[in-house]
Amino acid sequence: MGQEVQEKITLPRLPLAVYRELAAHLHQLSGVEATLISQDNRPFDYLESQVAGVIITYNPKVLTSRHTQQQVAEILHYYSDRYCGGKMEKSSLE
Repeated sequence: MGQEVQEKITLPRLPLAVYRELAAHLHQLSGVEATLISQDNRPFDYLESQVAGVIITYNPKVLTSRHTQQQVAEILHYYSDRYCGGKMEKSSLE
């Protein structure tokens, strides 16, 4: 069987509470885990997010499930459009 796959998602200026909501939403999907990334030691700014992003970890079985992949994409699209004007950065973690 394959290995877990991880990707980092950054939604600019997304508030901490909304990142937590996003992570909780992703946790409802079987085989998907979400971990918040703490912001680096930049000076505090009310206009910036206090979270650097979220790491999504996919169980190998999820990678063969188009339904789950589509659900993840829809969840990310919702939060990106609603809170970030459609801006979202995605990167794979090796």
